[in-house]
Amino acid sequence: MYKLCFFVPEANLESVKQSLFAAGAGRIGDYDCCCWQTLGTGQFRPLADSNPHLGQHGVVETVSEYKVEMVCEDHLVDAAITALRNSHPYEEPAFEVWMLDPRCS
Repeated sequence: MYKLCFFVPEANLESVKQSLFAAGAGRIGDYDCCCWQTLGTGQFRPLADSNPHLGQHGVVETVSEYKVEMVCEDHLVDAAITALRNSHPYEEPAFEVWMLDPRCS
């Protein structure tokens, strides 16, 4: 089992979550669409070769974003990462994937 954490602008929260749920992430036993989300402020500066969804080259941008955490079974993690990359509005979405202790499954 893995834990997937990602950061997404508030306007894209539900669509990105739904893409991951459709890929099989967020399932715990007899429950699906499981996640934890917290609102915060993300910060980044687009560099010269970037193609930013928000902001301008060379200018620090702050944006209201959610951190979303969900579990994902081993055999679905590649599909979940693909779904995240395909549905996320950012050119380079920020995310983490952590392998969980087997006792957590």
